[in-house]
Amino acid sequence: MAVPEDLQYTKSHEWVRITDGVATVGITEHAQDELGDVVFVELPEQGATLEAGDSFGAVESVKAVSDLYAPVGGEVVEVNGTLEDSPEKINEDPYGEGWILKLQISDEADLLSAADYEKLLEEES
Repeated sequence: MAVPEDLQYTKSHEWVRITDGVATVGITEHAQDELGDVVFVELPEQGATLEAGDSFGAVESVKAVSDLYAPVGGEVVEVNGTLEDSPEKINEDPYGEGWILKLQISDEADLLSAADYEKLLEEES
């Protein structure tokens, strides 16, 4: 299971890549694997303001529906519209083309390092 070292993580299995104050957010390979084939992604409105921990959408798979949570606070500056027609991108490339949204960070939160996230996965298995 891939856990890229250059990303940060949440306990609810979102990943975060922070570049110049913008957080790109997706769900981890572990999360998409647990969900199975993703068939729908509910995306937030661009311009929405989120607090860290807010639910901002959902991922629906053949097995279940899982809420998505903002790992940091901020304004939604971009959503991955490709997921509306091709939600399977989350399964195919969770750390690349399967990204979900970008937030202009206004409120940082405690995020896990790759090593801490791997420990979490071990504890949950």
